[in-house]
Amino acid sequence: MFLGIDLGTSELKLLLLDEQHRIVATTGVALTVQRPRPLWSEQNPADWWAALDAGMAKLKAEHGAALAAVRGIGLSGQMHGAVTLDAADRVLRPAILWNDGRAGAQCAEMMAACPELPAITGNLAMPGFTAPKLAWMRQHEPELFRQVRQVLLPKDWLRLQLSGSHVSEMSDAAGTLWLDVARRRWSPEALALTGLDESHMPRLVEGSEPSAGLKHDLAERWGLRAGIPIAGGGGDNAASAVGMGVVKPGQGFLSLGTSGVIFLCNERFSPNPARAVHAFCHALPNTWHQMSVMLSAASALRWVTQLLGEPGEAELIAKVARLSPAQREHAPLFLPYLSGERTPHNNANAQGVFFGLTHEHDAAALGYAVLEGVGFGLLDGWQALQAGGGAAQSLWLVGGGARSAWWARLLASLLNTRLVNGVGAEAGGALGAARLAWLACGGTIDDVCRTPDIARVAEPDPGLAAGLQPRHARFQRLYDTLRGEFS
Repeated sequence: MFLGIDLGTSELKLLLLDEQHRIVATTGVALTVQRPRPLWSEQNPADWWAALDAGMAKLKAEHGAALAAVRGIGLSGQMHGAVTLDAADRVLRPAILWNDGRAGAQCAEMMAACPELPAITGNLAMPGFTAPKLAWMRQHEPELFRQVRQVLLPKDWLRLQLSGSHVSEMSDAAGTLWLDVARRRWSPEALALTGLDESHMPRLVEGSEPSAGLKHDLAERWGLRAGIPIAGGGGDNAASAVGMGVVKPGQGFLSLGTSGVIFLCNERFSPNPARAVHAFCHALPNTWHQMSVMLSAASALRWVTQLLGEPGEAELIAKVARLSPAQREHAPLFLPYLSGERTPHNNANAQGVFFGLTHEHDAAALGYAVLEGVGFGLLDGWQALQAGGGAAQSLWLVGGGARSAWWARLLASLLNTRLVNGVGAEAGGALGAARLAWLACGGTIDDVCRTPDIARVAEPDPGLAAGLQPRHARFQRLYDTLRGEFS
């Protein structure tokens, strides 16, 4: 039995996996995000720990025997967050999250000071990454910055609480902008840009390696065996890839979660920073991946559903599906940049826009505009990946938005790529974390990292795609026209 812990932005998930690949139990505890100022996005790490403790208590009450049989623990989590600790490992301030946009000026300063930074880290400096957040702290919170003795990523802060050890792994560390991604080690040049050095960084392991052991008091509290290994784990997308068996070149997935991600597995470091494509280490040794990332995907659908007072996303999509082709053709356009944007624009100031509203437009028209706008954003990212050599015949489709067959067909047509829903793939990062724990306990990649059974397939519709091309061209022109207004 293996335990996967996935620290998401909106929920902490726990999953128990047995050695026959059966998911024995899952549970989740909701989390909230604080936005005290424009562009800011923060969480209190203490809330993560409270969520983990509550989830473990529930698992113990309902699946105590399975917990007692756990051989290893794996961690997955939201990437890029900055958890800053003092010399006594006390948290100095709320964690600055992946979708925080305050550090735009610091990104420009870092790029100017070190033009070779993208060649080292595989990525442009973006406000969401960890390093610019520390540069922002250095400038705006100097008293706190002077107390920083360790910087941890969110899931690695949980590891510290579980084991007492400061450890990270390659896939999550690659999203800090401090890692030499090709060499899989901390970069002194990148660290120096933020006034830090390797002493401020955790020890690095591969995601499939043991990193530390579980504390005795926690083992007793939760009904686990003391000292069981905690795997290195993975950043949320790399762990999700492991959970779907996306571990070989040519495999990939599209995730419709809070953010929208297209993930492609690579056998070598393949950066394309000019198009704001991410090039990161995978959670497995000697493996890398590329990603296009948009910051608002299924979260944009959730936002418009609440804005319109609809009872739920499924009900709004049902209304959208009843629109005629002519109604869709005359729907407003929607720029889905509710939290700024990464691929391909790298623009933290980008904003959401409805364009072309008239008296005839209703909830269904606005819902369609959002679904289509997210699709257009994903298409822009897919084209950026393809420009850098990325390719896949099909992509697994995961995340909350993957539940809609109608949206899947729209996206498959836009990307001209087969989209496949896998049985159990919604477990995502938690399943991948459990599999990484299995690998850390001696499992082999071929045995552990299986692809799921196919539940549903969305094939591209050439006619639908052709009808969307003019609207996509207008979508791109609209962003170009408004780009100067966002700042």
